[in-house]
Amino acid sequence: MDEELAGFCRREHRRLVAALSLVCGSVPLAEDLAQETFARVCKDWNRIRTMESPIGYTHRIGLNLARSTFRRKAIERRVMARLGGDDTWTDPDGASAIAVREALQSLREEQRRVLVLRHFLGYSVAETADLLSMPVGTVKTHAARGLAHLRELLGTPVTAEGIHA
Repeated sequence: MDEELAGFCRREHRRLVAALSLVCGSVPLAEDLAQETFARVCKDWNRIRTMESPIGYTHRIGLNLARSTFRRKAIERRVMARLGGDDTWTDPDGASAIAVREALQSLREEQRRVLVLRHFLGYSVAETADLLSMPVGTVKTHAARGLAHLRELLGTPVTAEGIHA
């Protein structure tokens, strides 16, 4: 592995896992998705390294993997419900982190993805719009509605720092 790629992976791993854990609501799942993301980045590094935003592209891969996982999990839940199984699991994090993750999970997927990119990862509105392939106005709307919903659920002001919980 070349040193540039190794450095890139080291620098971005923690942020990607943190962002994916907010999107997914599970740190272990986020770690698995991040590992798969970086495997894909390593495979295509020569192409990715020349992109305008290798970091942004990496986060996009992770978000797409999360979306695929959500779809697969939804199918698994439907099958388990039909079979009478129970697939409940709780994350062993602190109470406030769990509350924020649960609140994020109640948002529409688009709102959750926008909030994680904007307020957790610090992307601009334009960068977020580009990464999610949606108009800037739509990003602003999802961010405003998502934050309003989080404020309502958590009963406290939600800021970018609050999403770090």
